[in-house]
Amino acid sequence: MKLRLFTLSALAAGLLLGTAAQAQENEPVQPIPAAVVTDPARVELGKKLWFEPRLSRSGFISCNSCHNLSMGGTDNIRTSIGDRWQEGPINSPTVLNSSLNLAQFWDGRASDLKEQAGGPIANPKEMAFTHELAMEFLSSIPEYKAEFKQVFGKDDFGIDEVTSAIAAFEETLVTPDSRFDLWLKGDKKAITDQELAGYQLFKGSGCVACHNGPNLGGTSFQKMGLVEPYQTTNPAEGRAAVTGKDADRFNFKVPTLRNVELTYPYFHDGAVNTLTEAVDTMGRLQLGRSFTAEENAQIVAFLKTLTGKQPEITLPILPPSRDNTPRPVPFGS
Repeated sequence: MKLRLFTLSALAAGLLLGTAAQAQENEPVQPIPAAVVTDPARVELGKKLWFEPRLSRSGFISCNSCHNLSMGGTDNIRTSIGDRWQEGPINSPTVLNSSLNLAQFWDGRASDLKEQAGGPIANPKEMAFTHELAMEFLSSIPEYKAEFKQVFGKDDFGIDEVTSAIAAFEETLVTPDSRFDLWLKGDKKAITDQELAGYQLFKGSGCVACHNGPNLGGTSFQKMGLVEPYQTTNPAEGRAAVTGKDADRFNFKVPTLRNVELTYPYFHDGAVNTLTEAVDTMGRLQLGRSFTAEENAQIVAFLKTLTGKQPEITLPILPPSRDNTPRPVPFGS
């Protein structure tokens, strides 16, 4: 009798799991998978390089300056501040879950995280270094030389190894187990009635045409201002700057909505500070729809359920400079 009860309980549990899995498959959004680390030494080296300000001309700016892991992987300002307080050309997208994007940067000019990682180091408006100076800096420090040899198995290293390590670290910056993910997995009490109504409205209004999949975005390029033109003073051209095609003008990579409560201000120009305004703008410009105050509040409530478990980072202790290490130039020409 006990065996029969156990068998029936197991069968019921299996049916529930099967039903939850089927419901998940029917949704246009899927849960974020947890990070799987296969090379912890490479990730640890990449973390050091991520927080290393001496990879910049000023010795002050690191990857984390514009993609602050304490602030949703962004800097929460309209456009980032670069070398000698230069204003960046575009809003800094979150690095969280960026490994799920089809390409990197708003215009998709980098195909993956490895290609992206080398850009800011040499950009005169960002870290304003050169790849050659970056190698000179790293090679002057015995601890870095030893760590690169341990990770890559050779004495010599260059920008390819640097970007490979940074990308490995970035791949761990995922945010699973948001309340919405728990709902997708079968916990129907994980979100409120208002939040569920917001999700249904999000689906029914057509938002999921662009914001779908595990990352709720990041998998396509779309024109900003389909129904009405988007008014901005920001000069960014979108994909046209990469392809040279006028038809791609103002086409940008669809941003992820994961952790969107944390990643303000919004849009490529960072012109919108609140989710309420962002939902209103996107409804009008992309869908030709004016949401009521109640509908807007429901969608915003849903969007806030997308905040996942943030990466828990132990700050690395960086090795000291040596006598022959190039010194920073924070103020001079």
